[in-house]
Amino acid sequence: MPVSREEAIKLYGWQALPVEPKLKKWLGDKKFVKEPVPQLCADVTLPDTPVVKACLEYAQAELPPHTFNHSMRVFYYGMAMRTQQFPEWEFTAETWLLTCLFHDIGTVDKHTHGTLLSFEFFGGYLALDVIQRNSGPVEQAESVAEAIIRHQDSAEVGTITTIGLLIQIATQFEDNMGFRSELIHPGTIEDVTMAYPRRNWSSCFSAKIREENAVKEWAHSTALGFDEFPDSVKNNKLMEPYDTKF
Repeated sequence: MPVSREEAIKLYGWQALPVEPKLKKWLGDKKFVKEPVPQLCADVTLPDTPVVKACLEYAQAELPPHTFNHSMRVFYYGMAMRTQQFPEWEFTAETWLLTCLFHDIGTVDKHTHGTLLSFEFFGGYLALDVIQRNSGPVEQAESVAEAIIRHQDSAEVGTITTIGLLIQIATQFEDNMGFRSELIHPGTIEDVTMAYPRRNWSSCFSAKIREENAVKEWAHSTALGFDEFPDSVKNNKLMEPYDTKF
């Protein structure tokens, strides 16, 4: 059923926020807005709508297990941060899950070598198509696409959508590089990684970044540093104890 523009902005995470992944606007010199407590996978209701079912099936078929697990960890970390730190950020859990499922779809080997587009751009366009083909509202599909395209955006001036900022934080600053670790309770990390093991994710994703940068010297990942970004991913000290734990 069609919704108004105002309703779509709230439902699908289009609220404009400062594009400030370091979160100084919200945190200042503090480590968190509210001291985090454990939020387990069992505490979060996984969306179970027709579009989610179809896209989950698609993602599980297309993504390597370690990338699918990363996508699910990002979902749960994002939900924990939204619930405990930024409850005013508006979006449906369904929209957030779709964003997480597709955000690294462009890193699949056949896309690394089969398209000249940077993986975030190709992934955004692919998500836009798949979600709409499975009856997702266009406003939702576009929100997911925009968030994916900008999830490695290094800009710190201007605005970005709610889920665009959250996917930056949950990927760059948590599961990939371990920054802003104080926003999530260690009990949450333990439970989420037990449910969705890392399987040496730090080394795997670091190698994928280098692979894409080698075959696409123009890749957008280079905006985060040709060596600095993959090195930061590989040397994620926060997640190092979990890389082979489960």
